[in-house]
Amino acid sequence: MELLKWSALFIVSLAVLIKAADYFTNTSERIGLHFKISPFIVGVTIIAVGTSLPEVATGIMSVIQNQSEMVVGNAVGSNMANILLVLAIAAIVGKNIKFNKDILHIDLPILIGSTILLFMLTMNGRFTYIEGIICLLVLAVYIVYNAKSKRKLGVAEALELKKMARTEKGPVPVKYFLILLISGVFLYFSAQYTIKSVIELAEILRIGTEIIALSAIAIGTSLPELAVSVLAVKKGKIDMAIGNITGSNIFNVLGVMGIPALFGTLIITPYMIAFSIPVLLFVTILYAFTTMNRKISRWEGITFLLIYAGFLGITFGII
Repeated sequence: MELLKWSALFIVSLAVLIKAADYFTNTSERIGLHFKISPFIVGVTIIAVGTSLPEVATGIMSVIQNQSEMVVGNAVGSNMANILLVLAIAAIVGKNIKFNKDILHIDLPILIGSTILLFMLTMNGRFTYIEGIICLLVLAVYIVYNAKSKRKLGVAEALELKKMARTEKGPVPVKYFLILLISGVFLYFSAQYTIKSVIELAEILRIGTEIIALSAIAIGTSLPELAVSVLAVKKGKIDMAIGNITGSNIFNVLGVMGIPALFGTLIITPYMIAFSIPVLLFVTILYAFTTMNRKISRWEGITFLLIYAGFLGITFGII
Protein backbone atom coordinates (compact mmCIF):
# COMPACT_ATOMS: atom_id res chain seq x y z
CA MET A 1 0.00 0.00 0.00
CA GLU A 2 2.84 2.41 0.87
CA LEU A 3 4.56 1.61 -2.43
CA LEU A 4 1.36 2.35 -4.35
CA LYS A 5 0.75 5.60 -2.44
CA TRP A 6 4.22 7.02 -2.98
CA SER A 7 4.35 5.82 -6.60
CA ALA A 8 1.08 7.67 -7.30
CA LEU A 9 2.39 10.80 -5.59
CA PHE A 10 5.59 10.60 -7.61
CA ILE A 11 3.71 10.33 -10.93
CA VAL A 12 1.30 13.16 -10.08
CA SER A 13 3.95 15.54 -8.71
CA LEU A 14 6.26 14.89 -11.68
CA ALA A 15 3.40 15.52 -14.14
CA VAL A 16 2.52 18.79 -12.36
CA LEU A 17 6.20 19.77 -12.36
CA ILE A 18 6.49 19.31 -16.13
CA LYS A 19 3.23 21.16 -16.84
CA ALA A 20 4.12 24.03 -14.50
CA ALA A 21 7.50 24.37 -16.23
CA ASP A 22 5.71 24.52 -19.58
CA TYR A 23 3.43 27.37 -18.39
CA PHE A 24 6.36 29.19 -16.79
CA THR A 25 8.47 28.98 -19.95
CA ASN A 26 5.67 29.92 -22.35
CA THR A 27 4.68 32.94 -20.26
CA SER A 28 8.32 34.03 -19.92
CA GLU A 29 8.62 33.93 -23.71
CA ARG A 30 5.56 36.15 -24.10
CA ILE A 31 6.79 38.65 -21.51
CA GLY A 32 10.18 38.75 -23.22
CA LEU A 33 8.54 39.52 -26.57
CA HIS A 34 6.44 42.26 -24.93
CA PHE A 35 9.67 43.95 -23.84
CA LYS A 36 10.86 43.86 -27.47
CA ILE A 37 13.50 41.21 -26.86
CA SER A 38 14.25 39.62 -30.23
CA PRO A 39 12.70 36.20 -30.93
CA PHE A 40 16.18 34.75 -31.42
CA ILE A 41 17.42 35.89 -27.99
CA VAL A 42 14.21 34.55 -26.44
CA GLY A 43 14.81 31.27 -28.26
CA VAL A 44 18.40 30.69 -27.19
CA THR A 45 17.86 31.80 -23.57
CA ILE A 46 14.34 31.29 -22.25
CA ILE A 47 13.62 28.19 -24.33
CA ALA A 48 17.02 26.69 -23.49
CA VAL A 49 16.46 27.20 -19.78
CA GLY A 50 12.78 26.29 -19.92
CA THR A 51 13.24 22.83 -21.42
CA SER A 52 15.47 21.90 -18.47
CA LEU A 53 13.46 23.74 -15.81
CA PRO A 54 12.05 20.51 -14.26
CA GLU A 55 15.59 19.17 -13.79
CA VAL A 56 16.74 22.47 -12.24
CA ALA A 57 13.75 22.62 -9.88
CA THR A 58 14.21 19.05 -8.65
CA GLY A 59 17.97 19.64 -8.37
CA ILE A 60 17.58 22.68 -6.11
CA MET A 61 14.99 20.88 -3.97
CA SER A 62 17.29 17.86 -3.71
CA VAL A 63 20.03 20.03 -2.22
CA ILE A 64 17.60 21.74 0.16
CA GLN A 65 16.38 18.34 1.39
CA ASN A 66 19.96 17.00 1.80
CA GLN A 67 19.62 14.57 -1.10
CA SER A 68 22.20 16.26 -3.33
CA GLU A 69 23.35 12.93 -4.82
CA MET A 70 20.15 13.03 -6.87
CA VAL A 71 21.34 16.09 -8.82
CA VAL A 72 24.03 14.32 -10.82
CA GLY A 73 21.75 11.30 -11.22
CA ASN A 74 19.11 13.54 -12.76
CA ALA A 75 21.57 15.37 -15.04
CA VAL A 76 23.30 12.19 -16.22
CA GLY A 77 20.04 10.26 -16.54
CA SER A 78 18.35 13.03 -18.53
CA ASN A 79 21.23 13.20 -21.01
CA MET A 80 21.25 9.43 -21.40
CA ALA A 81 17.48 9.45 -21.99
CA ASN A 82 17.74 12.34 -24.49
CA ILE A 83 20.32 10.53 -26.62
CA LEU A 84 19.40 6.87 -26.22
CA LEU A 85 15.62 7.25 -25.92
CA VAL A 86 14.43 10.58 -27.38
CA LEU A 87 16.88 10.73 -30.29
CA ALA A 88 16.48 6.99 -30.91
CA ILE A 89 12.68 7.20 -31.19
CA ALA A 90 12.97 10.33 -33.35
CA ALA A 91 15.35 8.43 -35.68
CA ILE A 92 13.00 5.45 -35.87
CA VAL A 93 9.96 7.65 -36.57
CA GLY A 94 11.80 9.85 -39.04
CA LYS A 95 13.84 7.09 -40.70
CA ASN A 96 17.06 8.88 -41.73
CA ILE A 97 17.53 12.06 -39.70
CA LYS A 98 19.77 14.67 -41.37
CA PHE A 99 20.86 17.97 -39.82
CA ASN A 100 22.97 21.03 -40.57
CA LYS A 101 26.71 21.29 -40.05
CA ASP A 102 26.43 23.99 -37.35
CA ILE A 103 25.24 21.37 -34.86
CA LEU A 104 28.06 19.04 -35.89
CA HIS A 105 30.80 21.70 -35.77
CA ILE A 106 29.62 23.83 -32.83
CA ASP A 107 27.06 22.21 -30.52
CA LEU A 108 28.36 18.65 -30.46
CA PRO A 109 31.99 19.64 -29.64
CA ILE A 110 30.65 21.86 -26.84
CA LEU A 111 28.51 18.97 -25.58
CA ILE A 112 31.51 16.62 -25.57
CA GLY A 113 33.69 19.24 -23.90
CA SER A 114 31.11 19.97 -21.19
CA THR A 115 30.66 16.23 -20.53
CA ILE A 116 34.42 15.79 -20.18
CA LEU A 117 34.41 18.79 -17.81
CA LEU A 118 31.68 17.11 -15.74
CA PHE A 119 33.70 13.88 -15.68
CA MET A 120 36.79 15.71 -14.41
CA LEU A 121 35.00 17.87 -11.83
CA THR A 122 33.14 14.95 -10.22
CA MET A 123 36.06 12.55 -9.82
CA ASN A 124 36.70 13.58 -6.19
CA GLY A 125 33.11 12.79 -5.17
CA ARG A 126 32.14 16.41 -4.49
CA PHE A 127 30.83 19.22 -6.67
CA THR A 128 31.19 22.58 -4.92
CA TYR A 129 29.84 26.04 -5.68
CA ILE A 130 33.18 26.96 -7.30
CA GLU A 131 32.77 24.11 -9.79
CA GLY A 132 29.16 25.16 -10.25
CA ILE A 133 30.26 28.70 -11.13
CA ILE A 134 32.76 27.29 -13.66
CA CYS A 135 29.97 25.34 -15.37
CA LEU A 136 27.63 28.36 -15.37
CA LEU A 137 30.34 30.58 -16.88
CA VAL A 138 30.83 28.06 -19.71
CA LEU A 139 27.06 27.96 -20.19
CA ALA A 140 26.91 31.77 -20.30
CA VAL A 141 29.62 31.85 -22.99
CA TYR A 142 27.65 29.31 -25.04
CA ILE A 143 24.41 31.31 -24.77
CA VAL A 144 26.13 34.64 -25.56
CA TYR A 145 27.87 33.06 -28.55
CA ASN A 146 24.53 31.81 -29.88
CA ALA A 147 22.94 35.20 -29.28
CA LYS A 148 25.69 37.11 -31.14
CA SER A 149 26.22 34.64 -33.96
CA LYS A 150 24.33 34.61 -37.23
CA ARG A 151 22.84 31.23 -36.47
CA LYS A 152 19.09 30.90 -36.90
CA LEU A 153 16.43 29.28 -34.76
CA GLY A 154 14.77 26.09 -35.92
CA VAL A 155 12.03 26.75 -38.47
CA ALA A 156 9.19 25.82 -36.11
CA GLU A 157 10.59 27.84 -33.20
CA ALA A 158 11.17 30.90 -35.39
CA LEU A 159 7.65 30.81 -36.85
CA GLU A 160 6.05 30.32 -33.45
CA LEU A 161 7.99 33.17 -31.84
CA LYS A 162 7.33 35.51 -34.78
CA LYS A 163 3.62 34.73 -34.52
CA MET A 164 3.74 35.42 -30.79
CA ALA A 165 5.68 38.67 -31.36
CA ARG A 166 2.91 39.99 -33.65
CA THR A 167 0.28 39.43 -30.97
CA GLU A 168 2.30 40.53 -27.93
CA LYS A 169 2.04 44.31 -28.30
CA GLY A 170 1.26 47.10 -25.86
CA PRO A 171 1.65 46.79 -22.07
CA VAL A 172 2.27 43.38 -20.54
CA PRO A 173 -1.08 41.89 -19.42
CA VAL A 174 -1.31 41.43 -15.65
CA LYS A 175 -2.45 37.84 -16.19
CA TYR A 176 1.02 36.94 -17.47
CA PHE A 177 2.61 37.88 -14.16
CA LEU A 178 -0.12 35.97 -12.31
CA ILE A 179 0.53 32.89 -14.45
CA LEU A 180 4.26 33.28 -13.83
CA LEU A 181 3.67 33.50 -10.08
CA ILE A 182 1.21 30.60 -9.91
CA SER A 183 3.31 28.32 -12.13
CA GLY A 184 6.35 29.20 -10.01
CA VAL A 185 4.48 28.16 -6.86
CA PHE A 186 3.43 24.89 -8.50
CA LEU A 187 7.04 24.34 -9.61
CA TYR A 188 8.24 24.72 -6.04
CA PHE A 189 5.72 22.40 -4.41
CA SER A 190 5.68 19.78 -7.18
CA ALA A 191 9.49 19.60 -7.05
CA GLN A 192 9.31 19.27 -3.27
CA TYR A 193 6.84 16.38 -3.41
CA THR A 194 8.69 14.73 -6.28
CA ILE A 195 11.84 14.57 -4.17
CA LYS A 196 9.91 13.48 -1.05
CA SER A 197 8.25 10.63 -2.94
CA VAL A 198 11.62 9.56 -4.40
CA ILE A 199 13.14 9.41 -0.90
CA GLU A 200 10.24 7.28 0.36
CA LEU A 201 10.33 4.99 -2.68
CA ALA A 202 14.09 4.54 -2.31
CA GLU A 203 13.61 3.43 1.30
CA ILE A 204 10.77 1.04 0.43
CA LEU A 205 12.63 -0.47 -2.55
CA ARG A 206 16.00 -0.30 -0.76
CA ILE A 207 17.82 1.39 -3.62
CA GLY A 208 19.75 4.66 -3.78
CA THR A 209 17.83 7.86 -4.50
CA GLU A 210 20.31 8.61 -7.29
CA ILE A 211 19.16 5.42 -9.06
CA ILE A 212 15.56 6.67 -9.20
CA ALA A 213 16.84 10.07 -10.35
CA LEU A 214 18.95 8.33 -12.98
CA SER A 215 15.96 6.46 -14.36
CA ALA A 216 12.39 7.47 -13.43
CA ILE A 217 12.93 11.22 -12.93
CA ALA A 218 15.27 11.39 -15.93
CA ILE A 219 12.77 9.69 -18.24
CA GLY A 220 9.88 11.74 -16.86
CA THR A 221 11.62 15.08 -17.30
CA SER A 222 12.73 14.05 -20.81
CA LEU A 223 9.13 13.49 -21.97
CA PRO A 224 8.73 17.13 -23.17
CA GLU A 225 11.86 16.75 -25.32
CA LEU A 226 10.48 13.44 -26.64
CA ALA A 227 7.14 15.00 -27.61
CA VAL A 228 8.76 18.06 -29.24
CA SER A 229 11.40 16.06 -31.12
CA VAL A 230 9.08 13.37 -32.48
CA LEU A 231 6.54 15.99 -33.61
CA ALA A 232 9.31 18.02 -35.25
CA VAL A 233 10.66 14.98 -37.11
CA LYS A 234 7.18 14.05 -38.33
CA LYS A 235 6.82 17.58 -39.75
CA GLY A 236 10.26 17.36 -41.38
CA LYS A 237 11.83 19.93 -39.03
CA ILE A 238 14.93 17.89 -38.25
CA ASP A 239 17.14 20.76 -37.04
CA MET A 240 14.61 21.60 -34.36
CA ALA A 241 14.62 18.03 -33.05
CA ILE A 242 18.42 17.67 -33.00
CA GLY A 243 18.92 21.21 -31.68
CA ASN A 244 16.39 20.58 -28.91
CA ILE A 245 18.17 17.42 -27.76
CA THR A 246 21.73 18.75 -28.07
CA GLY A 247 20.97 22.13 -26.47
CA SER A 248 19.06 20.47 -23.64
CA ASN A 249 22.00 18.14 -22.95
CA ILE A 250 24.47 21.04 -22.83
CA PHE A 251 22.23 22.85 -20.35
CA ASN A 252 21.76 19.67 -18.30
CA VAL A 253 25.51 19.22 -17.85
CA LEU A 254 26.30 22.87 -17.14
CA GLY A 255 23.09 24.34 -15.71
CA VAL A 256 21.39 21.44 -13.95
CA MET A 257 24.67 20.75 -12.13
CA GLY A 258 25.79 24.38 -11.79
CA ILE A 259 22.65 26.03 -10.39
CA PRO A 260 21.93 23.55 -7.53
CA ALA A 261 25.63 23.67 -6.56
CA LEU A 262 25.10 27.32 -5.60
CA PHE A 263 22.75 26.10 -2.86
CA GLY A 264 25.17 23.55 -1.39
CA THR A 265 27.90 21.03 -2.19
CA LEU A 266 26.70 18.12 -4.32
CA ILE A 267 27.66 14.59 -3.27
CA ILE A 268 28.72 12.28 -6.12
CA THR A 269 28.31 8.61 -5.16
CA PRO A 270 30.99 6.00 -6.04
CA TYR A 271 28.47 4.31 -8.36
CA MET A 272 28.07 7.50 -10.38
CA ILE A 273 31.84 8.02 -10.54
CA ALA A 274 32.67 4.43 -11.50
CA PHE A 275 29.80 3.68 -13.88
CA SER A 276 27.13 6.25 -14.81
CA ILE A 277 29.28 9.29 -15.63
CA PRO A 278 31.84 7.29 -17.69
CA VAL A 279 28.96 5.64 -19.57
CA LEU A 280 27.47 9.08 -20.29
CA LEU A 281 30.83 10.24 -21.67
CA PHE A 282 30.98 7.13 -23.88
CA VAL A 283 27.39 7.64 -25.10
CA THR A 284 28.03 11.33 -25.85
CA ILE A 285 31.13 10.49 -27.90
CA LEU A 286 29.17 7.70 -29.63
CA TYR A 287 26.44 10.25 -30.45
CA ALA A 288 29.02 12.57 -32.02
CA PHE A 289 30.75 9.72 -33.90
CA THR A 290 27.42 8.42 -35.22
CA THR A 291 26.49 11.85 -36.57
CA MET A 292 29.76 12.55 -38.39
CA ASN A 293 27.95 11.87 -41.68
CA ARG A 294 25.25 14.37 -40.59
CA LYS A 295 22.51 11.77 -40.29
CA ILE A 296 21.18 9.09 -37.95
CA SER A 297 19.52 6.05 -39.48
CA ARG A 298 16.62 3.99 -38.18
CA TRP A 299 18.99 1.11 -37.37
CA GLU A 300 21.23 3.40 -35.36
CA GLY A 301 18.14 4.55 -33.48
CA ILE A 302 17.27 0.92 -32.67
CA THR A 303 20.86 0.35 -31.51
CA PHE A 304 20.60 3.37 -29.18
CA LEU A 305 17.40 1.95 -27.68
CA LEU A 306 19.08 -1.39 -27.04
CA ILE A 307 22.02 0.35 -25.35
CA TYR A 308 19.57 2.26 -23.15
CA ALA A 309 17.77 -0.94 -22.20
CA GLY A 310 21.13 -2.45 -21.25
CA PHE A 311 22.07 0.63 -19.22
CA LEU A 312 18.81 0.48 -17.26
CA GLY A 313 19.20 -3.27 -16.81
CA ILE A 314 22.66 -2.82 -15.26
CA THR A 315 21.48 0.13 -13.17
CA PHE A 316 18.73 -1.95 -11.55
CA GLY A 317 20.86 -5.10 -11.32
CA ILE A 318 18.75 -7.03 -13.83
CA ILE A 319 21.72 -7.68 -16.10
